[in-house]
Amino acid sequence: MRSKSSCNKYLSALTQRAVPKQPRWLLLIHQIPPKPAYFRAKVGKRLLRLGAVPIKNSVYVLPFTGQTQEDFQWVVREIVTDGGEATLCAAQFVEGLRDDQVEGLFRAAREADYTQVGGECREATAGLPSQLARDDERRAELDATLARLRKRMAEIAAVDFFEAPGREAAESALLSLERRLRRNEKAGSEEEADSVDRESYRGRTWVTRKNVHVDRIACAWLIRRFIDPKASIKFVPAQGYRAAKGEVTFDMFEADFTHVGDRCSFEVLVERFDLREAGLGAIGEIVHDIDVKDGKFGRGEAPGIAALIAGIALAESEDEARIALGSRMFDALLALYRRKR
Repeated sequence: MRSKSSCNKYLSALTQRAVPKQPRWLLLIHQIPPKPAYFRAKVGKRLLRLGAVPIKNSVYVLPFTGQTQEDFQWVVREIVTDGGEATLCAAQFVEGLRDDQVEGLFRAAREADYTQVGGECREATAGLPSQLARDDERRAELDATLARLRKRMAEIAAVDFFEAPGREAAESALLSLERRLRRNEKAGSEEEADSVDRESYRGRTWVTRKNVHVDRIACAWLIRRFIDPKASIKFVPAQGYRAAKGEVTFDMFEADFTHVGDRCSFEVLVERFDLREAGLGAIGEIVHDIDVKDGKFGRGEAPGIAALIAGIALAESEDEARIALGSRMFDALLALYRRKR
């Protein structure tokens, strides 16, 4: 039988292993009176602006940082001041929800935000003449739209805690709209680029954002299958990285190869490297429909492939593992579409 002292030491060690020093999450639990009705709506909008996501009715979560704690504290004060009740908790999920599932909730929320911005940009750009005269009455309205969407993008990026998919497509759509308004360029001229020499890109390190999803997985497969079979791929944070000499960036903001106009990075790589392999066009259309979400090609296979990619992302946290699984899928698709030709 253990002595009281040894039991205490055992329990202390067990407690230290079970409870992390720094909880990952903050939970805001509130109870708001039904009247006045605007009160609940006001709190809901406030929480959305902070990037919080609901995990149950009246329970919202944010990653635990000094800033998010302060943000939630202000919301708690606002709720209590106006007659409601609110509790703020530092939390670690033990049973039920897993950390990766909570991260998935944040990514899904921000991806929806990016998709909305990209859609509004493309809608504003659609139907514009190749050149928009400075005295065109639509210019003032479009300038206001551009300013609003640029501000919205900054707000979304500020609460994109887990690098959600869709940012690159939204930024590209925003940039296309801005170019049409600011430079009076012909439609599509910003998308034109000469093809590149494949040999000059062999033996290089290719750099992209962490937490790869459909476009980056497809690009990595394409690079290793058709451009450089021994290509090294490095995964970096979405913001603040400066490429070293000799590195090639893809599917990142202002990368060497990234979204252009309404085209995803995969489509851009296929065009720039003049890849004419049968089946790549069909794969590009599927990747486009999943990544850009504009329904441009209406590929019937897209929802199924999107589900497979989502499953790969859930099953594998490491980027190289995701690419390995995704590459097998794209190999199979290529074989299929070669035969269909």
